[in-house]
Amino acid sequence: MSEETKLALLERIATALERLAPPPPRAVDFSCAEAFVWRAARGEFSPVAAINRVDLALLEGVERQRDQLIDNTRRFARGLPANNALLWGARGMGKSSLVKAAHATIAREKECVRPLKLIEIHREDIESLPMLLSTLREKPFGFLLFCDDLSFDAAETSYKSLKSALEGGVEGRPRNALFYATSNRRHLLPRDMMENERSSAINPGEAVEEKVSLSDRFGLWLGFHNCSQAEYLAMVFGYARHHGLDAPQETIEREALEWSITRGARSGRVAWQYVQDLAGRLGKRLGD
Repeated sequence: MSEETKLALLERIATALERLAPPPPRAVDFSCAEAFVWRAARGEFSPVAAINRVDLALLEGVERQRDQLIDNTRRFARGLPANNALLWGARGMGKSSLVKAAHATIAREKECVRPLKLIEIHREDIESLPMLLSTLREKPFGFLLFCDDLSFDAAETSYKSLKSALEGGVEGRPRNALFYATSNRRHLLPRDMMENERSSAINPGEAVEEKVSLSDRFGLWLGFHNCSQAEYLAMVFGYARHHGLDAPQETIEREALEWSITRGARSGRVAWQYVQDLAGRLGKRLGD
């Protein structure tokens, strides 16, 4: 093979590698919006015109978790030490709603040392988290990085990128960034995956420790559990009052309980779904 042929081949390989590599993050004006979505494939931050969230006061049955997350977020916004947080547990109990409501509450406080921005990163883009943190490191803003419904399957290795980004590495986590994640799993990995590791590893304890140590990177664990009937009804009536839905209390209670039975669950999500149905039947637009 001639030198010219070798050079042409190397140039083609270099061009192919450049196409495969993720693009560098595009310049963004973080002052243009309160929240952004990180699009790793395009290397850009998409501003969110209107954040889908509910008022903090409407989140019933999670008072302890609410107070802890608000306190942690407030310390971060004021430039004090704060922990990455994992909100785990029952579906529909307001985990992601609480993160967005906490951001809205704290971002309005005058004691923030810098404007607080919410950045959503999708689970499939977790491998780009180290690059994302590097991009945000020198920006004059505080960033709450939020990943909803975070979990990993047996074949995935991207959890290692998350471990490194949260605490490890030479640079460490930027002081202006905090990571909040929600998950149905306390350890983010399926139980059968951990059991398989234990049964097949030469040193089962070390293999399982590698998996469990991922959740240990979160200094704040907030557990969410299925609510009681009283808590469920409090959620329903709270939403109904907030949106001015005029219906007899006995009717709302009876219908809401029937609604939860048909869905086999009681949660904030089920309560909100019933309230939407009620508002539609009453001809009432939510938010009016």
